[in-house]
Amino acid sequence: MTEFVEPLGMRVLIRKDESRQTTRGGIVLPDDAEIPNITGRIVEISLQVDRDEDFPLRKYDKVLFNPKHAIPVDFETDNLLFVVPVEDIVAVFRRGVSDSSSVRSTDELDDQDADE
Repeated sequence: MTEFVEPLGMRVLIRKDESRQTTRGGIVLPDDAEIPNITGRIVEISLQVDRDEDFPLRKYDKVLFNPKHAIPVDFETDNLLFVVPVEDIVAVFRRGVSDSSSVRSTDELDDQDADE
């Protein structure tokens, strides 16, 4: 029999992305230093969230979340799983065509300011 975690209520199960040990500039951080990392992938969604059209969250979406109310789940030894209320999910990373009002980088913000 296989065990699995099913979030209840307005919650999702997220596997937190691994913390980076090297900065973008190439500086290697010591093991005890950790850059706060609050992105992850949704691995399971409660039935309530799945049925609620106000929350366009799907399994395997990459999300940005506030870890303040996240509940760690000690279920897998090599992964960091968290049960997170949907109110604490602040963004979903999407790919594909988007409208002109969205900005994908800070360079685009500079370009928009120059055009105005």
